[in-house]
Amino acid sequence: MDYVDGFVLAVEKTRKQEYIDFATECAKVFKEYGALSVIECWGDDVPEGELTSFPMAVKCKEDEVVCFSWITWPDKATRDKGMEAAMQDPSFSNEDTPLPFDGKRMIFGGFNMIVRE
Repeated sequence: MDYVDGFVLAVEKTRKQEYIDFATECAKVFKEYGALSVIECWGDDVPEGELTSFPMAVKCKEDEVVCFSWITWPDKATRDKGMEAAMQDPSFSNEDTPLPFDGKRMIFGGFNMIVRE
């Protein structure tokens, strides 16, 4: 069954288009190295929680929006190889271009898909 990398992060509202452009370019790279799909979502109805929530998890500021994204891969082996290759890709090594979000507050992880309906 597919393997999924999931991400939650906060992006300044004023940088939405910059984030879209960045995510679009990243998607091309991930797909080049075996990803089946890349989904990027801009928060619309993401309530603040009392104990836990997406905004709390990424320390979302008032001028930011929570983004939720995932990459699907055919399996973990393809993901491991593809993710390593993507991280070495020159597209990701441009240190002159800062990320359109604070990477230190990004949450990410890899997941084995167990139900797909």
